[in-house]
Amino acid sequence: MTREMRRKDRQLGEKDIKELLHKAAYGVLSLVDANNQAYGVPLSFVYFRDALYFHSATEGLKLDLVRQNSRAAFCIVGDTEVLPEQFTTNYESVIALGKAIEVTAEEKEAALEAFIEKYASNFKEKGLACIKNAGSATTVVKLCIEQCTGKAGR
Repeated sequence: MTREMRRKDRQLGEKDIKELLHKAAYGVLSLVDANNQAYGVPLSFVYFRDALYFHSATEGLKLDLVRQNSRAAFCIVGDTEVLPEQFTTNYESVIALGKAIEVTAEEKEAALEAFIEKYASNFKEKGLACIKNAGSATTVVKLCIEQCTGKAGR
């Protein structure tokens, strides 16, 4: 889906988009099932090697849908501030579109290490041990970004 942003005055540049992808704590992965039923699931993620990575158990609806149809969208919302007296909100957001694929081996391990760095950097040694002990019970999905837009009202 390629469509120009209506409010170009609020469009974020690539640098701001990447900063938001690095700092945001969670987002919503949107997938579609075989009956065109939409499914959105909130998750933690890392922006790593110019892609988005998610982890999960080795089975479940999210993985079933990724395996059926790799097309996916991921939306994050950064800082927000409701301004009631102005009937508006300051916000920042990013939407990424692309293909979701499972990754294995070195790429999987590197992505899991990126999760530790982002969410538990003070516990790196313990996190690396967890990857070694439980990594086989974890699936890592990579969203290969084909289009990414950001918008902010500040």
